[in-house]
Amino acid sequence: MSTTLNVRLRTRLRSGHLGHLSMRLRTGLPFAGRRYPLGLLLGGLVLAVLCVLHVATGSVDLTPGQVIAALAGHSEQPFHEVIVWDLRLPRTLIALVTGAMFGLAGAILQAIMRNPLAEPEMTGATSGAVLAAVLWLGQGSGRLAEPGTVLPLIALAGGVAASGLVYLLSFQRSSLPGRLILTGLLVSAVLRSGTSIVLLLHQEALGSILIWLIGSLNGRVWVHWDVLWPWALVALPLGLASARWANILQLGDASATGLGLRVPYARAALLFVAALLAASAVAIVGGIAFLGLIAPHIARRLVGADARRVFPMSVILGAALLLAADIAAQLLLRPTTLPVGAVLAALGAPFFLYLLRRRTP
Repeated sequence: MSTTLNVRLRTRLRSGHLGHLSMRLRTGLPFAGRRYPLGLLLGGLVLAVLCVLHVATGSVDLTPGQVIAALAGHSEQPFHEVIVWDLRLPRTLIALVTGAMFGLAGAILQAIMRNPLAEPEMTGATSGAVLAAVLWLGQGSGRLAEPGTVLPLIALAGGVAASGLVYLLSFQRSSLPGRLILTGLLVSAVLRSGTSIVLLLHQEALGSILIWLIGSLNGRVWVHWDVLWPWALVALPLGLASARWANILQLGDASATGLGLRVPYARAALLFVAALLAASAVAIVGGIAFLGLIAPHIARRLVGADARRVFPMSVILGAALLLAADIAAQLLLRPTTLPVGAVLAALGAPFFLYLLRRRTP
């Protein structure tokens, strides 16, 4: 089926049926066409700088030179290596990867739903993961502080199950984007209500659970990284490899079917990949909002609507935004460290209103 689909797509492109899309993807963009590799290179350099600054930021300030020396094992102060390797490096790696996962999940959803306002919350993955984690935490006190593997796996299972429920409820011989969005919003609202009820029943743990509910990188150590990286190793390549299907789905269901794509199955597969990305990230850092909305939108403004370019750029921007937000979260009210989810929410809400105003006639 893949070979036939590629042949049909090339034939349509040559015959001009999709020429308008090709023109729209290539014109008037800062990093379109031949400049796209330059955009990736610049994004990678910015990401590297942010990683060094993120490791340098904390209760004990380090210079970039001290960070690099500690990473290389040539630090003049032995405690610098302890700070960098044991405390800050895992936090930076987790921010880097979870930011990339949120960004890619949002890009996939915005492509398959053909809606720039779509984000991982609309799959039910975020709400499902949060509810599953809160239910688990409500069974006993002190479990939030344990950096074990059980809680992230519980949250991951809840997120994937919620996304499956959204798809099953919206499937009626087809899976129209509008129906998926509405079903996702309704399921997420019900799950959030369930989370509120659990919080009311377990008020003794309310403070600790709310920090995780908002989304935070505080206290993330190597054990959390050990849970995260296998899922990222599977989900990120799957998401990047799905760009071709996402491009075809952006043409509309009728055109995609004409090109030989089984639209309901393709949309279900991409929805599952997006849910896996979002749920895996939420399972480690909590319910960080708006990141999956902002990163893909900026990526499209830079490289166009071609998913083969939007997806990698969304990975870079998602990681960069989460690193920058966490640096701000540690500096704004020193010595108090804000949850990074609160910083992103403060930035994301005005951005969401800006998108709404642009889409309002």
